[in-house]
Amino acid sequence: MFKAMVVLHDGDDYIRMNKVYFETMPVAGQYMIHSDGLAYVVEEVTTFAGYVSSKGATTILVVHQAPKDAAVNQLYGIDIERDLDDPEAD
Repeated sequence: MFKAMVVLHDGDDYIRMNKVYFETMPVAGQYMIHSDGLAYVVEEVTTFAGYVSSKGATTILVVHQAPKDAAVNQLYGIDIERDLDDPEAD
């Protein structure tokens, strides 16, 4: 698992959101559904060489909200545990 700090790019502001885990690291241009339930587009991915992951995040993801008419926003109502989790995997 990769731990990343998510930073929202909103106009001229960069706002620290939170730290999250990823199975695979997102790339620039990729959509992600954040823990707040909103869709974001990854703008930039910055990783730190030589930083020990046991101490915390090793990556900063700069994101902005996905356009309201983007297809990813039609995923409203997805329940991660019900729709994506495998019941046998614990």
